[in-house]
Amino acid sequence: MATKQKATSKKWVVKDRTYALLGNKMPLTLTLASKHHGRTPLMWFDEEKGFSRELRYAINQKSPFVDEQKGRSTLQHIVFKDGNLFVSKVDQCLQKLLSLYHPQRNVTYYEIDNVEEAKDELQDIELEIEALNLANKLEVDHAEAVLRVEQGSSVSRMTSQEIKRDLLLFAKEDPALFINLVNDDNVQLRNFTIKATEASIIYLDQEQRNFFWYNNNKKLMTVPFDENPYSAFAAYLKTDEGSEVYKAIEKKFK
Repeated sequence: MATKQKATSKKWVVKDRTYALLGNKMPLTLTLASKHHGRTPLMWFDEEKGFSRELRYAINQKSPFVDEQKGRSTLQHIVFKDGNLFVSKVDQCLQKLLSLYHPQRNVTYYEIDNVEEAKDELQDIELEIEALNLANKLEVDHAEAVLRVEQGSSVSRMTSQEIKRDLLLFAKEDPALFINLVNDDNVQLRNFTIKATEASIIYLDQEQRNFFWYNNNKKLMTVPFDENPYSAFAAYLKTDEGSEVYKAIEKKFK
């Protein structure tokens, strides 16, 4: 079966290239199809010409297309060793076969692009720096709210130094999630709810269906079915009625 795809539109650059197997596979050797066979087809559908073209790797040819190869061809196996294959810039036939036309490209193997990898690494580093800077600037209450998502109620027993330490570790290990949590209003409101419960200002009944004022048992809200009670109460605090409850709880903290 022919691979139907367009070759890359980028200008072809003559350079050394390295290819690696996908999925962190590192067998001692892996042989890739290097010529067309009924059991292992090696064809490429040329949309401009409107038909499938047979491919093969010949070390004495400039093109991987059989219809462009001239004279006697010296065929060669394509072998990955320890999960990698380095191809010198002088072997343009193999490079073009692997980089542009082979049906196993981005299925069994991929071309290592150092420039793209550097860009990805730079983005990761910049994201980590942003997360660490945010962690350094967070006030204790906000930091506790973010950390509670990861560590649960144990945060209540931590010192401010322990919270700061674990917050920085969290920011370093998963900067994207950390930044999302910092910018999520519900995280702070949920922490506010948990702290109000721990301070016996409000309480959640045993069925975890209703919140009440602790001092007079007056019901504040009913938790919608199948929702986390603390998340539901956090959402309730954003309503007109809930905003008044928020102010009342805040006064009791003081």
